[in-house]
Amino acid sequence: MTARSAPGADIVVDGTGLLCVALLLRLRAAIDGAGPGTVVHVIATDPAAPLDLPAWCHMTGHDYLGQASDDEHAVFALQLAAGARRTRSDAPWHSADA
Repeated sequence: MTARSAPGADIVVDGTGLLCVALLLRLRAAIDGAGPGTVVHVIATDPAAPLDLPAWCHMTGHDYLGQASDDEHAVFALQLAAGARRTRSDAPWHSADA
């Protein structure tokens, strides 16, 4: 996905300077209470983000839309899905049901 084809963001999560662990904590907090169909743009500088964000979306059931920009900091897009698996607020890389 290119910046031209990425849908506009309803929520922007700025993870500049954060490692993916902290980024996922911030992302989890930012989307708490947001409804299905919400488009989220995540600004990330951690080199692991291109792997971690799609993996997190796969684990939770949210739709990973791809990289939304190639600017100074990468922006990744995802769309919240109905029926997505909840994660723990203190450890969003773990299912809330585990």
